[in-house]
This record gives sequence, structure tokens and C-alpha cells, in this order.
Amino acid sequence: MTNATEQSPSSSWHLSDIRELAQLLTLALPATVHITEAVHQAVLSGMGFKGRDEGKTAGITGLVYQGVHKAANTLGSGINTLLTHLPPTPPLHHIPETPKRAALIATLNGVLGDKLVEQQNALATPMTLRYQGKPLDWQAMPADLPRAGRVLLLVHGLCMNDLQWQTRYQDEPVNHGDSLAKALGYVPLYLRYNSGLPIAQNGEALALLLEQLVAHWPGNLEEITIMGYSMGGLVARSACHHANSHGLGWPARLANLIFLGTPHHGAPLEHAGHWLEQLLPATAYSEPFVRLARLRSAGIKDLRHGKVIEPLDNTDSHTLRHDPRTPLPLPAGVNCFAIAATTAAKRSLLADRLIGDGLVPLRSALGQHHEARHQLHFLPAHTLIVYRTSHMALLASPQVGQQLLRWLTPS
Repeated sequence: MTNATEQSPSSSWHLSDIRELAQLLTLALPATVHITEAVHQAVLSGMGFKGRDEGKTAGITGLVYQGVHKAANTLGSGINTLLTHLPPTPPLHHIPETPKRAALIATLNGVLGDKLVEQQNALATPMTLRYQGKPLDWQAMPADLPRAGRVLLLVHGLCMNDLQWQTRYQDEPVNHGDSLAKALGYVPLYLRYNSGLPIAQNGEALALLLEQLVAHWPGNLEEITIMGYSMGGLVARSACHHANSHGLGWPARLANLIFLGTPHHGAPLEHAGHWLEQLLPATAYSEPFVRLARLRSAGIKDLRHGKVIEPLDNTDSHTLRHDPRTPLPLPAGVNCFAIAATTAAKRSLLADRLIGDGLVPLRSALGQHHEARHQLHFLPAHTLIVYRTSHMALLASPQVGQQLLRWLTPS
């Protein structure tokens, strides 16, 4: 596993990255001008001035905006022309990776990952299984993989990547995955994926990827344990569902599922974004800003309720009064564990509902829900609450590491 704390160059962006970012900018410029003109026309409409079309200004103002649109298009064309005169750059997957560059690209994917895929932007992160910091190659599997093995797969959260399982506690390196692997003989594998894509889409891709892993393992893959951090836990649950839907074989080897700070029933920040999207259209002046609220990725939107599969009728209700998800229980025959954190010193109504770990409410991380159909039934002995701990601090918590070791050590 590559150490995410190692020194990296002062500039983490490569010329190839800048080329892709510039192309993204040329697509964003016209949209920004359209939003600005729509706000301006909303103000003018309130004063009795009609526009050319919906969201379009007229008269001198319209002419000005037509000029701005042309300028934006000209700038976009200029950027594209400049890009064609830049020296050839290597493909992104040939660029040496640094932790800082990987973190920047992971953040971009978390926020705009679905848009990157739609635009076929090379900065979109493909899903890969990684071993010792490198993607697994089915045609050339590492020689040190045991023929009979027990795999521990670690799935990162939103806007993150596999390198960020490596963190520090009191200036000492900490990696829960590597620690468990050394103590219990697991082979540690790490998933890297585009966290801006829908959770259900990532779950299905992971299900198919794990089937390939079993098929290409150099021997008998005896047991799989998956630990998902934050959104990663939702992706793991979704993968189990899709594996059963497709009749895949790997779930028969799945022994343990560990959820570390997973928002099973949603995260408040996405709730706030959803409310913003619903309330802004109340006035003509604010309606154009709804487009900005909708720019957040599909992956972030799925965190509103913790949606892990698509609804049965393939529609998503926009009502705020009930939970629109299709219920999905924990997979049968698998040991499921939940670790939740709270920044409070002890449990209370306020701590459970409002405080949580700063990002995920305590009840959400424990799978508790006011609707019985969505309740996740973790055994009491399979849950842990870590007090005076934030969401990110779970990755370095000694208490978490000790509990994981107790749970996974054979009786």
C-alpha cells in the first residue's frame, strides 16, 4: 500500500490533467452565462420587461448578453485551439501518481464524476481493484498472491481514493486494512472508483468485478471480507444485491461485511442540498440558481437517503414527506458489523439525531429507521459507537482497530 503521507511535488497537476480540466471549463462557460442571464431576466420580468424567450433578455440587454455568449464561445474556442498547439502529453494512466494528485482527482470525481463520464473526460476514474498500490491485471496477477487466500477488500468513501485508507494517529501511520491483513492473514485489496456515479451503478460494477476476481484468482479464493467506509458501505450493500440479481457466485464466499461510518439512511449535508433544490424555485429570482444546486453528482444525490438500488418502478419520488427508497435488508448468511461515531461524550436524543460524527447521524450509521421496512437489523454485539470521534477520525481510531480485530479473529 502506498503511503499517502509521502512527499509529493509542489504541483500535483500534470499537463495532461490541465488539458482535461480546460476542456471541462469550455463546457462550463456557456452554462454559467446562461444562468447569469436567466437571473437578470427574472429581475427585469418583475419590473414588467419581457424577454426574447424564457430566461433570455431582450433589447440592449439582450444584445449585451449575445455578445457575452459569443465571447464565452470565443474563449472556449481559443482554449481548444491552444490545447491543439500544446506538446503531446502521455495518457493519464501513464502519469506517475502522487497522493496529492490522486486526492485532487478523487475530489473532482466525487463532485462531477457523472458529468466527466458523460463528456468522456479522461479524468473520470475507472473502477479498479488494487493490490500494493497498483491495479490488478487479470493477465499478469502478482506472483505473491497465495493460491488459497482470504481477501479483505476496502472500499473508500465519497471524494476519496484507496490511498486515503493510510492516515496517521499521534504521528504514527495507521491503516486498518493493512493491520488486519498482517494480524489475521488476509490479502488486502483496495477498490478505487468514481464516487460521483450513482451508487447503484458502482454497486453493479463492483459485483461484476468481484466475479472476475474469483475467476482469475491463482487457486481457490476461500473467503471475502468487505469493509466499506462511508459511501463505500453503501456501494458494498449494492454490490451484494446486484450479485444476487445476476446469479453471481462470489457472495457464497462473502463472510463479513463491515460498515464504517456508513450513512445507511442518508447524510444531512445532502438533505440540505435537496431542500435547497426544492425551495429555491419559490421565486422567479432564485429559480435559475436551482441549476447550480443540481450540478452536484448523482453519487452525492444518492446520499440524500442512502439509496443503494434503483426503485422498482425506475422513478425517484421528490416528495420530502417519506423515504422513497426500495427497501434492501442486510444480506443473509453474512456477518454484518456497523461502527458509528459521535462527537458527543455520550448518547442522547440530540447526539443521535443532530450531532452524529459531524457528517453522518448516529442512527443512520447504525441502520436505525423510523419505518420498519427500512430498519437494518444489526446484532447488538455487532455494533460499536465511538464517542468524541469525528467521521474522518474513524480511519485512524485505535478503538476501531481493536474492535475490528476482535470481531474478525476466529473463535
